[in-house]
Amino acid sequence: MPAIVGAVKIVNVGTGSIVHIGDSIQLAPSVTAKTFAGAGSFNTGDNLRVYNMVSTTNTYDNDIVDSNVVSADKAGVV
Repeated sequence: MPAIVGAVKIVNVGTGSIVHIGDSIQLAPSVTAKTFAGAGSFNTGDNLRVYNMVSTTNTYDNDIVDSNVVSADKAGVV
């Protein structure tokens, strides 16, 4: 079924981003990232009160590869 799209304003697109407007069969991002953060790091909103007496973040990762993402141009997909 076709998509009906109104006005679109794109302010910024990152290097590994995908802008999806309308129909698509497959979306394939070409960048992955891993983020480590302590307790209360990603809280957003108004009047937050976060009490963390002790916060530690375990960054040990024994995996060699976490994601096998291959971009479409490197995979031979046209």
